[in-house]
Amino acid sequence: MATSDTSDREMLRSYLVLAGMAAAFLFLVVSLWGIQVAHGSEYEQDLRRQSIRRVRLPGGRGRILDRNGVCLADNRSSYCIAIYLEELRQLGQIGRRNVTNVVYDVVCDLSDALGLPVVVTKGQISDHIRKRSPLPFLAWRDVGKKAVAILKEGTRRFPGVDIYVEPVRVYPQGEVAAHIIGYVGRAQSVPAENEVSYHYYLPEMEGRRGIEKTQDSLLRGRAGGLLLRVDASGYKYDLPGHREVMLDPVSGADIRLTLDVGIQRLAERVLGDRIGAMVVLDPRNGDILAMVSRPTFDPGWFANGISQADWSRLSEDENAPLLNRAVSASYPPGSIFKLVDVIAALEQGSGITGSTAFQCPGYYSLGGKAQLRCWNWQHGGHGLLAMRESLEQSCNTYFCSLVAKCGYREVYKTAVTLGLGSKPGCGIDAERAGQIPAVRSLVSKGDVANVSIGQGALQVTPLQMAVVTATIANGGHHYRARLVDAVSRPDDRTFRTMPLSRPKEMNWSRETLDVVRGGMYDVVHARRGTGRRANADGFDVAGKTGSAEYGRKEDRKKRGWMVAFAPYSNPRYAVAMVTDEAVSGGITVAPMIKELIEGIAQIENGMTAGTGR
Repeated sequence: MATSDTSDREMLRSYLVLAGMAAAFLFLVVSLWGIQVAHGSEYEQDLRRQSIRRVRLPGGRGRILDRNGVCLADNRSSYCIAIYLEELRQLGQIGRRNVTNVVYDVVCDLSDALGLPVVVTKGQISDHIRKRSPLPFLAWRDVGKKAVAILKEGTRRFPGVDIYVEPVRVYPQGEVAAHIIGYVGRAQSVPAENEVSYHYYLPEMEGRRGIEKTQDSLLRGRAGGLLLRVDASGYKYDLPGHREVMLDPVSGADIRLTLDVGIQRLAERVLGDRIGAMVVLDPRNGDILAMVSRPTFDPGWFANGISQADWSRLSEDENAPLLNRAVSASYPPGSIFKLVDVIAALEQGSGITGSTAFQCPGYYSLGGKAQLRCWNWQHGGHGLLAMRESLEQSCNTYFCSLVAKCGYREVYKTAVTLGLGSKPGCGIDAERAGQIPAVRSLVSKGDVANVSIGQGALQVTPLQMAVVTATIANGGHHYRARLVDAVSRPDDRTFRTMPLSRPKEMNWSRETLDVVRGGMYDVVHARRGTGRRANADGFDVAGKTGSAEYGRKEDRKKRGWMVAFAPYSNPRYAVAMVTDEAVSGGITVAPMIKELIEGIAQIENGMTAGTGR
């Protein structure tokens, strides 16, 4: 009886175990069905999201060309030595050992074989593994042909290592037009507005100064995208050569400038090593043909990322080589501002004419014993002068008297109408507006006298004065200065010319134009003209010289100015030039204007002054 009970209990226990196993199996089957069938698509999407990484592919950067198609900025292939971490892992080199140490050992072996110094640290390798492991690690950038050849020959010795090509900005003309073109730097890895977010951003160039900056959105083009599949450890495990392109990148537009490289080279040679600036415009449309600032720099220094030492040397240089003095620095204009005085006085309609004369005894009385000396005071002054003669000889006393008679308010209005005190908007960055003192700010006779001869609180840029000169040259049509002539179409790379802005009409009288233009002609061609050293062969030149003190009074430093246009009867060039530490505009700058104009005449006749034609 006891035996039978025991047997029954064992059998019951067996049934219960079998029933439990059957229930567990049934639960497993149901669970697997739920995972693979009912919710399979959801889990598959989750897996895909976890194992796919989006890589942003920058578009190729567009070129910058001069008006004749001469290339000023382009891209070249930079050969880099890359280590592919997933290949090292598949080859078994990355196992239990520290990944950073493995990669660093490979770098050291490559250094010995290629004769290249190690330029990366373990910290950089570790940072790459932690943040960008699916992407190749670049151990060297921009290596020479010899290193590339050695690596190609020893490919089997270094599995997981290959050549990686990335674009680098290049400036074929070197320092030519550096302040206009500007330079690029490494772009920040931040999604653009309305752009999909990416896991990884390949290096991209970003304009930092000049046309590279102001036209950056056009030059960059449109980014594309690449999909990479990674495993649970974060390493890429796509099949070799497999690339799933999400969106093809589109190259940026080419930008054609109004600049003429031949004239630009000539202008740079004329200015030489002097600290200063020069602008050459076409008065018929406002095109900037040349823009020079000295000292200068080589934009190629920034192409691969400038070192901190080199950046400090440039940015801390007291002569400011990165400063574009043509648009980003403003100066008292000195006597070239007398052109504005003449226009204001003749146009204000209170009886002042070209025949209006004033006596110059060598000074202008400010009341009491106070005097403002004319530059010719040691010779007893200029005597009795009419307006055209006063321009020719640049008589300070005459213009102090003239502005006192017509009123500074008229001069202020004329200056503002000509664009002084406002940014020119030529298409380049960091323009300065300069300063035209408000009428209420000039509280004394001396204040008005100083401004009337281009001193005091008055500030202008060389580009602004080139625009004023062009407006006088062309008979009163005020064109906005411009640098961008055309932009290429993305589909067929043909250029779309940018429309010219309508000029602002000054509506000056014939007398005003005859007096101011005739006075400028006499400045260069008359026996006593202050700019007679600018009398050039090839073209008739008209101009106006000026000088302005700067720095400490006891140092007696002067800046020399000259504005000019040529040919006189059919102007095609308008120039403004300023230099530091000049004797005067007539002595220092006028001969440079002569050299420039004669060089331009030779360029027109086919005798090129540079390689730009």
